[in-house]
Amino acid sequence: MQPLIKLVRYSNFLLVGLFRLIKLNFFPRWLRRISHLMALAIIAVYLSLYCIVAYHAYDFLANPPTEKADAALILGNRAYFNGAPNPTLTGRVDEGVRLAKLGLVNTLVMTGGVDVEDGRIESAVMTAHAIKIGFKGNVLQESQASSTQENFQFSRPILLRAGIKKVIVVSEPYHLWRAKKLVDAGQLGQEFEVQYAAASNPMWEKWGMLFKGALREPLAIINNYAKGYF
Repeated sequence: MQPLIKLVRYSNFLLVGLFRLIKLNFFPRWLRRISHLMALAIIAVYLSLYCIVAYHAYDFLANPPTEKADAALILGNRAYFNGAPNPTLTGRVDEGVRLAKLGLVNTLVMTGGVDVEDGRIESAVMTAHAIKIGFKGNVLQESQASSTQENFQFSRPILLRAGIKKVIVVSEPYHLWRAKKLVDAGQLGQEFEVQYAAASNPMWEKWGMLFKGALREPLAIINNYAKGYF
């Protein structure tokens, strides 16, 4: 119930703010009406995608993977934030290590390239964190990707060379619906059996679907549609 209340409050705030912004009194009435209709359409698309993402986020959380796989494919994110390892990234690694401790995987595949902010390599930071928290299994790194689509595209040959056939994709709850759509569209290839694991972290636990990454997710989905990734 709490996430739903937050969603309603955020939706009302967004609607009021946008209506104030798009009064456009300097335009002719007919043009204002067209602009208002377009704005309503954009809001409707955004909120529809937001609700879909929210539904699937909580569904992934409620239905963690149960079958053993060869590896956890952990999707990258910005490596550092405010001078420390980014909790949204380390939380994903924590989930991968947790899956290993449960005996569901024995290999972690870290995928993430160079951050434009500070030049750090996401996959290297992820690997260092996994070792720091006690992971002693096999780690593979993909260090070129700069987007979710590239996470899959560039990880595919690494998985194939390692003989990996069963994969658990790990990311934050709000990110997994888009990740699954990319996999279903063939961005990882057709050779793998894929499950999904939602990685909770302090930011998700505090903000849920009001976390800034979740608020940006509908725009990322639209961007992926526009680029023909789905």
